[in-house]
Amino acid sequence: MKKMYKIGVVGAGSWGTTIADLLAENNDVKLFVRNRKLLEQLKKTGINNIYLKDIQLNKNLNYTNNIDKLFKESEIIVIAIPTKFIRSVLTGKILNKSSYVISLSKGIETKTFKRPSQIISETLRIENERIAVLSGPNFAVEVAKKLPTATVVASVNLELAEFFQKLFFRNYFRVYTSSDVVGVEFCGALKNIMAIASGVSDGLGLGFNARASLITRALVEMKRLGLAFGSDEQTFNGLAGIGDLILTCTGSLSRNRQVGLRIAKGEKLDDILNSMQMVPEGVSTVLAVKEFSKKHNIEMPICSEVYEVLFENKNPLNAISALMSRPKKQENYLL
Repeated sequence: MKKMYKIGVVGAGSWGTTIADLLAENNDVKLFVRNRKLLEQLKKTGINNIYLKDIQLNKNLNYTNNIDKLFKESEIIVIAIPTKFIRSVLTGKILNKSSYVISLSKGIETKTFKRPSQIISETLRIENERIAVLSGPNFAVEVAKKLPTATVVASVNLELAEFFQKLFFRNYFRVYTSSDVVGVEFCGALKNIMAIASGVSDGLGLGFNARASLITRALVEMKRLGLAFGSDEQTFNGLAGIGDLILTCTGSLSRNRQVGLRIAKGEKLDDILNSMQMVPEGVSTVLAVKEFSKKHNIEMPICSEVYEVLFENKNPLNAISALMSRPKKQENYLL
């Protein structure tokens, strides 16, 4: 008989709710819900009507708004909140000495340029060997509906990665392992910026050729930054890289792509963000990437143009023109 683990999931958005539901199939899981109205609704109906409509969650899934008690009682903590909120939510929290953490967050902290696992390590004061990250081409609603999906769990502690592989593995949710935490997290963060660019391209009606070219060159930029930090190039060729990039750049459920589509139609960024229930991580991530790439002289033209369109009111058509008129080059995965 498999051991049942006490698991606390922090974040009741679509992805956090989905993973809590998945883990509740054979574990003692509590989902931290900050919104009191949503908390009461979940307790009453077992349906997250804000972020995961019409999905009946596992009856064994429990809900709480006491995050301190959640940390005290849990053997495993799952972080499923936007990157920009991780530091404020986790500061002051105390993790059990024998507990482990896995991050589902995808982004980069704007002021520090730190990845989610780095913020977690710093705020909870735990070593990297106790942290794993999960990332891949995973739209929450499709996983919640138990449609076939694959993903990657990475940790510098390969035994921990293999532990989480077994914990998450289902006949509809195939999990691979990796030791390249840096690469997996950069993939998860950067692909969101590229999805905004893809949305702009599609919104302008530039065609499938343009989208395919954009995705290909987007992967080059992702590798360029990742390799500067010692990532494994092969990570970018896998599920966390090209897999998630394709999904987020083409899928109608991608909120970052939706931002690009609406920008192309002439909507203002503030209006778009105020109308969205879920956070499009690419918007804050591009702020961090723009500043860092400029400081360290890392060429990232797509990210640069996305930044200028979002924050400097550059005409999207002018951004496309700037990309297309760049100096002629020989094709190379880093050029």
